[in-house]
Amino acid sequence: MIEAFVLVVVKPGTEEKVYEALKNNERIKEIYRVYGEYDLILRVEVGSIEELDKFHDEVLRRIKNIEMTETLIASSYRG
Repeated sequence: MIEAFVLVVVKPGTEEKVYEALKNNERIKEIYRVYGEYDLILRVEVGSIEELDKFHDEVLRRIKNIEMTETLIASSYRG
């Protein structure tokens, strides 16, 4: 299982529209509206890198109000 955090910038005033477009996606476990450089943070769980690629291509890139994303793949500490 791969966990990733996707930082999202949307067109001003479209946060609710983007939230509505994403809220029922089974790969998205949490959505946060945040202040600062980014507008939303998504916590995503997928089975593989290929599935993460598919999520970006088939979900995020098809939402016209999303201007930019940055994806952080989570890792764990060993120790």
